[in-house]
Amino acid sequence: MKPQSSISIQHTSRFNAGARWFWFTVAVILSFTSLSRAELGAKEIDLGIKRTGQRIQRIYIGTYTGPNSNGIYVCEINSKTGELTKPRLAAEMESPSWVSIHPNQRFLYAAGESNNYPNGGSIAAFEIKTDGSLKTVNAVAPNGSGPCHLGIDASGSNMLVSNYGSGNVASVVIGDEGNVHESNWADQYPTLDNQQKPHAHHACFTPDNRFAVVCDAGLDRIYVYKNDASAGALTANDPPYFSTATETHPRHLTFSNDGQFCYVINEKAMSVTAFSFNLKKGTLQEIQTISTLPPGYKGEVGSTAELILHPSGRFLYGSNRGPDNLVCYKVDQQSGTLTLAGHTSTGGKTARSFGIDLSGRWMLIGNQNSDTVVQFKINAKTGKLTPTGTEYPLGSPVCFQFMPSELRSKNLR
Repeated sequence: MKPQSSISIQHTSRFNAGARWFWFTVAVILSFTSLSRAELGAKEIDLGIKRTGQRIQRIYIGTYTGPNSNGIYVCEINSKTGELTKPRLAAEMESPSWVSIHPNQRFLYAAGESNNYPNGGSIAAFEIKTDGSLKTVNAVAPNGSGPCHLGIDASGSNMLVSNYGSGNVASVVIGDEGNVHESNWADQYPTLDNQQKPHAHHACFTPDNRFAVVCDAGLDRIYVYKNDASAGALTANDPPYFSTATETHPRHLTFSNDGQFCYVINEKAMSVTAFSFNLKKGTLQEIQTISTLPPGYKGEVGSTAELILHPSGRFLYGSNRGPDNLVCYKVDQQSGTLTLAGHTSTGGKTARSFGIDLSGRWMLIGNQNSDTVVQFKINAKTGKLTPTGTEYPLGSPVCFQFMPSELRSKNLR
């Protein structure tokens, strides 16, 4: 009996030591995990629907000021279940028709597109608070008029402003504290001999940050610049622009995930053009132009608006105003070519803008003239959109930006 007791005591001692070591290891891992999250800037917030290990993303919505909207709105989505909160006011501002989020996710920038501004518009900087509200940092003039789009480079130090009214693109330097400096560079586009007037509509940087590309819807041109991120300088590429077909009106563009292909939605022509993009030279070569309308469509034509690539790179979506539907294309990621996959009604009037969550499962569509935000579920295999039944009223929603990272929260409101 004594030998058995001795063995039992030794076994228990080893078990207790092992247990202590196990729980010590768990504590270290948990401490490291918490530290890593803190270092990444994740914030735990209380948002109001029960959540157990779910993924929460925040969305900011730009609007035109009117009876049912007066600034920038914010909401959250559970990317696993699709549960969506009602948009609430994050900051008051006159017609913030475009919003962009800084790469560090601490700041948001908005283009104020209204004749009520004394200097042709406003470029405003905001600090993003833990609860999603926005605190004003400062604001500057757009160095032009009618700012309608903002594009921030990968370094987070330079931002391009597309001024639709004055027909130029301007550069704004972003300070270390998120503040914006007065623009000291702009490229004014010409009025052509045939009286075509410039209307810069969209400017963005290539995925490798080496070039900046601008759509001018008035001149039927796509301008390309070399980007020196360290110096914050842009110089015209050689050649400086690509001319699209007359009266196509290139409006917005997006790049493939690897930057080898560029897609442009043409506002008046109701089409999308696919280009190959030379990553070394910054030159465009047209591959294909495909209609955004359903085959045999005989109804109101209208105009196109937004163009967004699915996070997987497998699908491309564009919005048609007038027909009020979204077109979906399948993307051949080897050749860059597009194949029509189908059309979906937006459930409202004037489908100006939409956004896709980081998981690629959910889409929010803004119907500008019916004042609604409508949610759709995305089929990962086919790209097909299905309405979820969730719809919220919001005046003139015209821009959607999803935060690039997920929130940690107790629940969703």
